[in-house]
Amino acid sequence: MIEFYLDTKSGVSPYLQLVQQVRRALKLGLLHSGDQLPTVKEVVAQVAINPNTVSKAYRELEHEGLVTARAGVGTFISSTAGAVSNDIQMPIRHDVLHLIQRCRDAGLDDESIEAIFRDCFRSTSKAVVA
Repeated sequence: MIEFYLDTKSGVSPYLQLVQQVRRALKLGLLHSGDQLPTVKEVVAQVAINPNTVSKAYRELEHEGLVTARAGVGTFISSTAGAVSNDIQMPIRHDVLHLIQRCRDAGLDDESIEAIFRDCFRSTSKAVVA
């Protein structure tokens, strides 16, 4: 089961953070069709968030076709489209973890590492489009 967290410094709205976390978990193969998401009450207790915010996130996921709400039962994953297989993912994860460790060994903090990663990601995204 997914465990949600909120990053108050991200500038991303809480409901959207929940949506993004479910999308990421699906891409990484951590959630599968039929898996149940935590109840609204469980998420509220876990991350100290307004129940309406959790409901909004779940409605967005349902609108995207990723989950199905079953009245009185819960919210379940309905689609795992786009999941990256472990055969592809694991060697890449190994390389990324090695790179992060090199950055830390060089004395960079997490914010600096993330800034470099995002800048490189944007640069390669623009290069593909151009």
